[in-house]
Amino acid sequence: MSTQASANHKSRRRRKRHSMRNQIAMLFIGLLLLSIFAITAINGIFLEKYYVSKKSDVLLEIRESLNEMDFTPYGSGQGEIFSDGTEDNEVELSDELKRICSRNNLSLVVISPDNELQTSVGDTSQMLHNRLVGYAYNLDQEAKKSYTEVLEETDSYVVQQVHDRFVGMDYVECWGRLTGGSYFLIRSPLESIRESASISNSFYFYVGLIIILISGAAIWAVTNRITKPISELTRLSQQKTDLDFDARYQSHAGNEIDVLGDNFNRMCEELEHTISELKSANNRLEKDIQDKIKIDQMRKEFLDNVSHELKTPIALIQGYAEGLKENISDDPESREFYCDVIMDEASKMNKLVRNLLTLNQLESGKDAAVMERFDIVSVIQGVLQSMDIMIQQKNATVIFHASHPVYVWADEFKVEEVVTNYVSNALNHLDGDREIEVMIHKEDTRVRISVFNTGHPIPEADIPNLWNKFYKVDKARTREYGGSGIGLSIVKAIMEGMNQEYGVHNYDNGVEFWFSLDRK
Repeated sequence: MSTQASANHKSRRRRKRHSMRNQIAMLFIGLLLLSIFAITAINGIFLEKYYVSKKSDVLLEIRESLNEMDFTPYGSGQGEIFSDGTEDNEVELSDELKRICSRNNLSLVVISPDNELQTSVGDTSQMLHNRLVGYAYNLDQEAKKSYTEVLEETDSYVVQQVHDRFVGMDYVECWGRLTGGSYFLIRSPLESIRESASISNSFYFYVGLIIILISGAAIWAVTNRITKPISELTRLSQQKTDLDFDARYQSHAGNEIDVLGDNFNRMCEELEHTISELKSANNRLEKDIQDKIKIDQMRKEFLDNVSHELKTPIALIQGYAEGLKENISDDPESREFYCDVIMDEASKMNKLVRNLLTLNQLESGKDAAVMERFDIVSVIQGVLQSMDIMIQQKNATVIFHASHPVYVWADEFKVEEVVTNYVSNALNHLDGDREIEVMIHKEDTRVRISVFNTGHPIPEADIPNLWNKFYKVDKARTREYGGSGIGLSIVKAIMEGMNQEYGVHNYDNGVEFWFSLDRK
């Protein structure tokens, strides 16, 4: 007993540890962590490349602006003359271009083809001057290969990422030759973006921790509200396994869970009612067991009836077969008559055996009903169409006015057999006006199907026995059309197997057989 309690306790702890609330909370918190780490990683991997790409675009835009300016070659005589006789050839840049350089942390230098400074931006113009001269005249090629990564190159300019050995920093540069023949060099340091990425990653990390803490608390509260009704339903289901039907769902989630809870309550009520019915059915079953002796007696009567039904056709077959063998009559018509009798009696025996097998399967429960929804009107129309030859042979008039579908719940194949037996029985007992009327009456939840035939009413004393096996009201007439008294027994077995009602009514001018089916 203690071992079972310990196992139950471990099971409860395991269910608590893997509860839906914990799983949802951990899922969302994990997604937040993944998002923060993903942003940090993306910043570290791609931010510098993105920055270099954007800086390259800015450098090219400034190059275009420089290309549109007029840089007069050295010694043109258009510059200012100093007192020592030299000429100032520097060109003043526009304020807009200076602002762009300042905003993007750019340094710029332009020199003439004679290596004279024409314009510059930044405090390191002399160093840039010297570097540009080295680029323009391909000086120090080995060092350039070691410290330079070319990003874009054309005939007029080169965009590259370079490491400056003298200052120990990385830059993105654009250098080349302008349309006027002057050389230019524009550069921007990469240390600022690396520092910005580091600061950004740190900021994201600390802000992410705060977001995780706040979001985790909010997610925990929300998931608790969402999963509380589900936990209640889980607890109630455990109580129902112990057949405790008093517990009811009482939470209010304001969503589909409330509908599930209401359905759960109704299910419990239905289950309680069903168990009550099962107990009643169990009592009836015990009574059925006590009736076993009666069933054995009925089985004995059944065997006696079968023996009696088979005795006559077997005797006829044997007699006519011996007559054929001994050539009692050489007349071909007589021999054909003998053969017809043998075939007719064999057919009756075959029909009897098939009906007995069908009845045995129905009564033993081996051929259980398969409930489905179908149109009873189309079934009746199909039966009447298949029996059209018999109807013409009997000179019968069949009346059936239903045209719109009427849907019912039953075993379609077995219902078709019931209708066939009723119509066949009506044809075999037809008299008077020789009319057969098939009618469908729709009630609230049921449908009543009846087959009426004109003729003589059934004696009231025989009506209770009509559904018994091998019972025949008019044995001579039954023998005439080859009946065995099993057709109505099959109807009884089918209808009782589907828990449906059936019966017969006498009228002054005929007899009506009926049965009912569920519409819902």
